[in-house]
Amino acid sequence: MVSELKALVRRNLLNMPGWRTRRRILVIESDDWGSVRMASREAYNYFLKSGFPVDKDPYNRYDSLESNDDLEMLFAILASVRDKNGNPAALTANSLVANPDYRMIEADGFRHYHYEYFTETLNRYPNHHRVMDLYREGISNKLIRPQFHGREHLNIPLWMDALGRKDKVVHEAFRFGMHSVHAEENPVYFNEYTDALACHTPDQLELLPAVLTDGVEIFEKIWGFLPVSFMAPCFIWNTQLEKPLADAGIRYLQGMVNQFQPVFGQPYRYKLRYHYLGQKNKVGQRYLVRNVFFEPSHFPDADNVGTSLKRIAVAFAWGKPAIISSHRLNYMGTLDPANRDRGLKQLSRLLTAVVKKWPDVEFMTSDQLGDLISTGKSNQ
Repeated sequence: MVSELKALVRRNLLNMPGWRTRRRILVIESDDWGSVRMASREAYNYFLKSGFPVDKDPYNRYDSLESNDDLEMLFAILASVRDKNGNPAALTANSLVANPDYRMIEADGFRHYHYEYFTETLNRYPNHHRVMDLYREGISNKLIRPQFHGREHLNIPLWMDALGRKDKVVHEAFRFGMHSVHAEENPVYFNEYTDALACHTPDQLELLPAVLTDGVEIFEKIWGFLPVSFMAPCFIWNTQLEKPLADAGIRYLQGMVNQFQPVFGQPYRYKLRYHYLGQKNKVGQRYLVRNVFFEPSHFPDADNVGTSLKRIAVAFAWGKPAIISSHRLNYMGTLDPANRDRGLKQLSRLLTAVVKKWPDVEFMTSDQLGDLISTGKSNQ
């Protein structure tokens, strides 16, 4: 009872400050599209038999490069509901546009980093030959809207340093075309090379603006339009990176209520920076703050639908859009089809319940919500 009361208080506090609207707006923000996490079922079985706790981490257990089947089944669920304006549910797919080019890195003696567009990565995977056609179809039908999640979901300096030091675990993962396996159940370095913008020295920070600018340019080449919102991998970024992002056209910064700012000279230590919905930073960007968390793969035995509906109700009661965090892994089935079935079934239940309970709901993507907030028309 006490824990439930505390949770309710936290949900209300999260929604108190910032931009408001009388409209019931729902946004689904989903991270990690385009990246490789667990490369294959073969890789998963190998590391599990080798004693790595890959079964304890949901990303290693379930997450993989999106396949034809993953997108087709997800789009069917999104298209199954309509809002007051006749629009289907829409997913903001925060996209990584590149992955390490493992063959080139090895051929170069692990001395220099090389990458490939994620569209090239798709070509090496079975059941992925229609992914880009499906994406284009999904965009055209207003089911999905890619936005920028970074060039890679990878801390390049730390990873290349580990390769250069011949770190055994890193090289084992490399052999399967992966950069992370979470070798320990409770590691000191929890993010294990996925924290792309976690710079803990001025030299590391100096490298990142060019990486982000390059990533935005690749994004435009792949998708045919520029992104206007950005979601930092692992919710970690240095505030100094907001200016180069703004220069590249990024107007909205997705995230949680807290930004994790790396502390120079103290690896894996972060300073929390508080943000609220619609808050404007020094370069004119606005923050979008997630207030609902729908992650069935993280909590397979929980009442994910019921909890999310409670959070949505609180958001609407405060005049806030419901911004749902729901990572890609919830809808991936290459490693475990049961994971995808469970995630999609619960997503369907959630969306069906939303349109039934709030028939005036409006589905939007992050860029649409950001544009609405920027107009300043908070009471429409």
